[in-house]
Amino acid sequence: MLITRMIALSTASLVISAAAASSGAAALSRYRGFEFGSSLAAVARLAGITPESRVVHQRPELIQEVMWLPGGPASVDANAGSLRKVIFRFYNDQLSRIVVSYDRDKTEGLTAADMIEAVSTLYGAPTLTLPGAGSPVSSPSSAHDKLVAHWEDSQHSVTLFRSSYLSTFGLVLLSKQLDGLATLASAEAILQDDREAPQREVERQQQLTPENRLAQDSARRANKATFKP
Repeated sequence: MLITRMIALSTASLVISAAAASSGAAALSRYRGFEFGSSLAAVARLAGITPESRVVHQRPELIQEVMWLPGGPASVDANAGSLRKVIFRFYNDQLSRIVVSYDRDKTEGLTAADMIEAVSTLYGAPTLTLPGAGSPVSSPSSAHDKLVAHWEDSQHSVTLFRSSYLSTFGLVLLSKQLDGLATLASAEAILQDDREAPQREVERQQQLTPENRLAQDSARRANKATFKP
């Protein structure tokens, strides 16, 4: 009987631990209802914005970005007033990264510890905290942003950072798999553009009409005579 009870307790403990881990993983996979892997149309619909994106790269994979400026009548979140700007990045129409900038006025006076406490209500205890000077964090806003705290599991990561320029806080949230693929695709796109740039210039020159060339030569001579660096 004792052995049976011990086995039952051990099994229950394993189930509870697995459920907790699953819950944590699920929490890190979303932010304010936006879930990684969602399509651009679904994200735009949830944010109450038009699904018009900025195409970052078209090849070898499609990389797009959509910016959300919260506060409109169709805002998805009644507490969106703390947000200044959110940028969603998509890899082949799958949400791969979210960059959040918080409103300076709504975070004025808040310390790093205050922000860690607030974000921890969403994602639990951070896996890394640097509430002092911090260390540089890879962020689209500035190379001088400082890491404040970090949450992660095997599939997702959330980084709380502080901008050294405006002294504001922000979050970088990403799907490790999708964002990794997007990073590789972006690097390859840049390499392809660099390799093909000379040929594209040759083709552009070949497409110019005699009138276009004459106009360009005339503009070059005029500007060369007057240009001052």
